[in-house]
Amino acid sequence: MLTEHDPKATAPARRREDMLDRVEARLRAVLGDEYRRHAGHARAAGLVESLAELVAAGGERVRPVVLLTGYLAAGGDPDDERAVDAAAALELLDTAALLRADEHDGVAVRRGMPALHVAHAAEHERGGWGGDARRHGTYAATLAGDLALACAGRLAGGALTGVARDHWDELRADRSIGLYAREAMTVAYLDDPWPGRCVSGCDSGCRAGWYALRAPLLIGAALAGRADLTPAYESYAAALHAAWRLRGFLDGGPEYAWEADLLREMLLDGEERDVAERMIRDLVKRASRTAADATLPPEWRTELMTFASRVAAA
Repeated sequence: MLTEHDPKATAPARRREDMLDRVEARLRAVLGDEYRRHAGHARAAGLVESLAELVAAGGERVRPVVLLTGYLAAGGDPDDERAVDAAAALELLDTAALLRADEHDGVAVRRGMPALHVAHAAEHERGGWGGDARRHGTYAATLAGDLALACAGRLAGGALTGVARDHWDELRADRSIGLYAREAMTVAYLDDPWPGRCVSGCDSGCRAGWYALRAPLLIGAALAGRADLTPAYESYAAALHAAWRLRGFLDGGPEYAWEADLLREMLLDGEERDVAERMIRDLVKRASRTAADATLPPEWRTELMTFASRVAAA
């Protein structure tokens, strides 16, 4: 991503990066405050510290980027701390989901360090503690996820009201339902790696549901007082999410395991891959047309079009 220090960065990108820097500072402050609250209890402080290390290790901060893009494009005030808090809350919400997914999927390393459930299981073993080390690690990761949710709720509670709060509450419920629906379909051998539903119309049974783009954009618009942008943002998000999912299928992203590898080998010869690539290009064009027609400043229409191309890039 272009930063404000890059001479090629656009003015919209620089404004967004300025706000992202404040999101990082807010995340550090929230978790730092939590650590200090429990500093007198080594075990409690250790759990906070492990969560803070995971958050500080970074990641793409996708949801904050999307929210701030939607917010600034809608004319939001860059100095309004509510948008910063909302973006930080989204990152913590994602962190909670990541912790649970890592334990469920048996991920050993996350962001260049041992996954939290692995680290706490190892601590259990090193200490010669009683009980089962793996169960201890799993429980620690679950509680760290709950802590992330608590911190996210604290931030959202102070930043989001009205329509923005409605979108936040809907996102939290939809993510849980989507995760369960995907898991049930997978274990029942009903899951299909080919993301055809993303193209024809997404539903809440997708773990990476299009609300991952839709909700941050709509929260940003609501914070900026531009609920009128809801149809445009929803159309943009639906097309862009479909393109992103197709790209993940073609390139073998982390959500696509051996079943997807097998399906790609069976279905996608050179010609059929070209067809899928054309579908991606058409979806990006659809998202770009929506951005071009939206009642937004010209520089932000261009930024949304550029963002769509980057998301679906090979």
